[in-house]
Amino acid sequence: MTDMTAAAAWQPSDLELARRGTRRRQSARSVLIALVSSIVFVGLIAIGLASSPGWERVKESFFNWDIAVASFPSILAGLWVNVQVLIVAAIAVAIVGTLLAVIRSLRGPVFFPLRALATVYTDLFRGMPLLIVLYVVGFGIPALEIFGRVPVVLWGTIAIVLSYSAYVAEVLRAGMEAVHPSQRIAARSLGLSHAKTLRIVVIPQGVRKVVPALMNDFVSMQKDVGLISVLGAVDAVRAAQIEVAQTYNFTPYIVAGLLFVALSLPMIRLTDAVSARLARREQMGGVV
Repeated sequence: MTDMTAAAAWQPSDLELARRGTRRRQSARSVLIALVSSIVFVGLIAIGLASSPGWERVKESFFNWDIAVASFPSILAGLWVNVQVLIVAAIAVAIVGTLLAVIRSLRGPVFFPLRALATVYTDLFRGMPLLIVLYVVGFGIPALEIFGRVPVVLWGTIAIVLSYSAYVAEVLRAGMEAVHPSQRIAARSLGLSHAKTLRIVVIPQGVRKVVPALMNDFVSMQKDVGLISVLGAVDAVRAAQIEVAQTYNFTPYIVAGLLFVALSLPMIRLTDAVSARLARREQMGGVV
């Protein structure tokens, strides 16, 4: 009872109150300086652009409000195609990338052919530009006439999955290899099989170690889904190209770009927040 009374009666000292006040004033001053410097910087850029000789032509060609409003509905409808491709590709990449990472982590000489095949796959698709993969998958495979008529959106999704699975597999493998060997040994000593050790012990810890890198790959994939337009799919980029061909104005490209930024921004901010949280946990000695 005495301890509770003492805790309730405790008040910070005058020195502590002065320190808190100083920190608040310094924080407010820093925010004010950052705000003013940002406004000045943006203002200087705006003045420099507006005073350039060709600004009026650029403004008319890239920032025409009327054309932006007129082209917005069709570009937004095309963006829905990109969102659908992104959802399907993200799920498929998570599955295929995990399988590749697990295969490359298999022990024993009997699994060498599988490890070699997974290594060749990751090396091939990490080294090949996504645009070339899209051309090969989107135009080469249909030319074989094996599968009949397949929507180009599906071929574009397959190409994205093939390419990004290689990147995600290597990120996951790095996270799994970063798990201390003692974790595997302890799990096997408890009677867990190699598969259960991976599923229960190694993969969960490895994923936590590479969450920021995985989220950055997802952000990159959000942008690259726009490349399916090269196959003829009417997504946001292709819809913008159609509007540009009709209006002889580049403003629809700006509209499409801003829509992709709006699509990626939540994940970008979430990635920053998760990275900062993990950094704080590491600094405090927490388990990452």
